[in-house]
Amino acid sequence: MLKKLFLYFSFVLLSVMPVAAQNYAPDELINISVYEKINPAIVSIDANLDDGFSAGTGCVIRADGVILTGSHVIDGAKEIDVTTYDGKVYKASVLAKMGKNKDLALLKIEPKKSLRTIAFGDSEDIKVGQKVLAIGNPFGFSGTLTSGIVSRIDYSKGRIQTDAAINPGCSGGPLLNSQGEVIGISQSIYNPDNNISNIGIGFAIPVNEAKKFIETANLDNTNLTNKKRFAFK
Repeated sequence: MLKKLFLYFSFVLLSVMPVAAQNYAPDELINISVYEKINPAIVSIDANLDDGFSAGTGCVIRADGVILTGSHVIDGAKEIDVTTYDGKVYKASVLAKMGKNKDLALLKIEPKKSLRTIAFGDSEDIKVGQKVLAIGNPFGFSGTLTSGIVSRIDYSKGRIQTDAAINPGCSGGPLLNSQGEVIGISQSIYNPDNNISNIGIGFAIPVNEAKKFIETANLDNTNLTNKKRFAFK
């Protein structure tokens, strides 16, 4: 009788436990949670150039359609298309951009409804060895999540080095901490074989540089780096 009662209550307990708790390890739950919160705020960018096209990724930083990306993604573009999480395509205008050294740009689209936005972290707090996640549009595979660690911090060049896979098309996308905060903007990879493969050495611009850039742009006299403004919705 006791054995039957034990089996019954065990079955009831398992049936009411969250599915996530049954099927996923704690580290997997972090990955899933961050991706589900942040991916709706990430866009794909296609820029038409005189000699071809450029593809990249962007982060929605304001619900009315202001997007942060890499300036090299849209340099020389005649026309820029932005595809949002829900598959809608918008024409984008360039609000501001920096040179190759900082490699940041702000775009604007006119969405029909408010967009989800990213949350900024503090790149001064990052540590070598901490877990990071990257979301991007590598080779046109939009909404791709990769994971790794902060491999090195290059203070002289102002770059975060990571082994999270960053490939062509990921530029302008977010490098995230375990809380889902953006700590860097993916920029480039070390590619001695001319993009034949990812060898685990990628670089991101510290997000505090992006915050300074956004404040300098002073869009609509709004302090876009207010962290609370970018809380998950």
